Amino acid sequence: MANIDASVLDLQERVVAINRVSKTVKGGRIMKFSALVVVGDGNGTVGFGIGKAAEVPEAIRKGCEDAKKNLIKVSLKGTTIPHEVIGAYGAGRVLMKPAAEGTGVIAGGPARAVIETVGIKDIRTKALRSNNPCNVVRATIQGLASLRSAEEVAETRGKSVKEILG
Repeated sequence: MANIDASVLDLQERVVAINRVSKTVKGGRIMKFSALVVVGDGNGTVGFGIGKAAEVPEAIRKGCEDAKKNLIKVSLKGTTIPHEVIGAYGAGRVLMKPAAEGTGVIAGGPARAVIETVGIKDIRTKALRSNNPCNVVRATIQGLASLRSAEEVAETRGKSVKEILG
């Protein structure tokens, strides 16, 4: 997949989780902050990143830079997703179902952050198994990346959209 140039997009960022982490050394503990950040343009592009630093704003900035390096494009069908999908990463599983217009975003914290930055307006989700924010974000992005529209499937198979949909 070709890399997406973040400089041409109008990206909005969303901090999903901030965690205080420590390293024990001979002189005591060294405290740092880890920030999980999601960026997206609200039109089908999304990425996430993790930044770690001694100060929270610096960790968030590093997370944003990391997120802009691994952006993906998501197939959308109007204001929702083309089909049901389960995203998985580690022990995290996220079930995502398309919803009728006007339903809104029904999702928990980390999954909601990803879905809103992508630009999906109507969807139902459920985080299955792990509720670790990092794994839920990765599972959500993996699921969204695996979505394929009817046009993409038809092109791959060398058929028309009518033949695919029946």
